Amino acid sequence: MSNSLKVVPQSVRRQVEDGLRAAIVSGRFPPGEHLPDRVLCEVFGTSRSVVREAVRRLEAEGLVTVHANRGPFVAVLSIEEAAEIYEVRAALEALAGEGFAVRANDAERAELHGVFDELRRFGSEVTQEGLLDIKRRFYEIMTKGCRNTLVARMLDQLLTRNAQLRATSLSSSNRLPATIAELAQIVDAIDRRDPVAAAAACRSHVQAAADIAIGILQARDSQAEAIPNGQT
Repeated sequence: MSNSLKVVPQSVRRQVEDGLRAAIVSGRFPPGEHLPDRVLCEVFGTSRSVVREAVRRLEAEGLVTVHANRGPFVAVLSIEEAAEIYEVRAALEALAGEGFAVRANDAERAELHGVFDELRRFGSEVTQEGLLDIKRRFYEIMTKGCRNTLVARMLDQLLTRNAQLRATSLSSSNRLPATIAELAQIVDAIDRRDPVAAAAACRSHVQAAADIAIGILQARDSQAEAIPNGQT
């Protein structure tokens, strides 16, 4: 190995990767925004090589698109791509909910309750960032307790791809009360150890989120079409 090759600790790479992912999901870097090396190096206080490695990882996840001779941009999902993601997510979450209702132990059920109770306690005071964190922990518990490693791995990968869409659907002013009610149905079905009802509640929750997100994307596209070329 050449002495000039700098080995960057995994923790530094992971911190930049996680920070960039969070910035995209939160909307700090919105869809379509250019992500030049110089800006990312300044934001994260690290080297160009570390930034580029993080960008490559997020490109593999579908959060970043790299255009030849132009560099990386935050990915812009089409309505068709969004519909496909939600369709697969609904199937995987239904399997996770069904498995959790049957196989989760008492500690995992209590943990899921704790996360849901945290959401109900915050209610309308929860920030979007806080809500996304609660939803992330809710799914982590459910995928672990479903005891299906393939479903857990596939859903985890899909939720990463789905992160922007989740932020989009949760940005709707009417979404939070519906989200709490939908998760309550999932938790209730799990408490009754009813796998069929848990699967149905998970599907219903995803479909409701899909309807909101796709509606917002349709409005975005309609607005873009209404703006003459060359104007902003």
